[in-house]
Amino acid sequence: MKALALFSGGLDSMLAITTIAKQGIEVEAIHIDTGFGGSNFELLKRRANMAGASFRVVDISSAYLQDVLLNPKYGYGKAINPCIDCHGYMFKTALSMCEDLGASFVISGEVLGQRPMSQRAQALNSVAKLSEDKDNKILRPLSAKLLAPTLPEINGWVDREKLLDFSGRGRTRQMELANIYGYSDYESPAGGCLLTLQAYKNKIQDYLKYDTLDSENAKLLRYGRHLRLPNNAKMIISRDEAEGIKILELLANENVKMSEIKTGLIGAISLLDNNASLDDINLACSLALAYAKSPDDKECEFKGQKYFAKALSKNDAKKYFIV
Repeated sequence: MKALALFSGGLDSMLAITTIAKQGIEVEAIHIDTGFGGSNFELLKRRANMAGASFRVVDISSAYLQDVLLNPKYGYGKAINPCIDCHGYMFKTALSMCEDLGASFVISGEVLGQRPMSQRAQALNSVAKLSEDKDNKILRPLSAKLLAPTLPEINGWVDREKLLDFSGRGRTRQMELANIYGYSDYESPAGGCLLTLQAYKNKIQDYLKYDTLDSENAKLLRYGRHLRLPNNAKMIISRDEAEGIKILELLANENVKMSEIKTGLIGAISLLDNNASLDDINLACSLALAYAKSPDDKECEFKGQKYFAKALSKNDAKKYFIV
């Protein structure tokens, strides 16, 4: 018997895996990569292995953007998080993989009543409808005793008596079970989805106001200071060296609609829309110089062309920030 586990890398999904694995069931942890969650896949793999599962990443970022994020049936949370539609889409993805991977059912670490939008009883029913789980194959081991029996329980694949009855937002029982299971590393209860952040919502809404968002360009929204210039060009300025490296890695993709402003100075990495107007290019060069380690008036390069610019102050730059 084998189960697929929706795996976020958090404590609840680890506990769900171990609870099922202890019944002698093989578990494969499926991390559904929407493009808006954590990206440290080595860390996620280590945690999945610790919980007793093998691990794989499934990239749905392109389809997710169009099918879920931009037009969710059940709307958004406080930011731009389509949690119910998101969970339903993840379950639908995992269920569609069961036959190919030799699995009979799907589990998750959801806890009844833990999250106000997506884990209420009514929300779980909505998720089930979106997932098209016609055979009742979705099992939530941490709250199973508070929910109607699922196919794995009815058929005796899983012993319902060994499942749990967790509910609510408290984490005490989860922490106690983590100690019993002997976990040496697990994620804190804080969520890791960028879509729950107001600042990230502002970036997405700003982008959609001026352009069509695709999965490759959406990745740039993770990093740096984001600016909108007077003639509507988008600019990104890295905040530290690590971000600069990530931005340059993403820039290597030919589908990215931005190019680097090269100052020849040590400092932040700056990107600008490829179709920026001349006025916005000149301003962007001045902004790029503002975030060099030794700001100075000098010649910059953008898309092979030279532009002389005067460095702005960081205070002057702030009025262009998307916040």
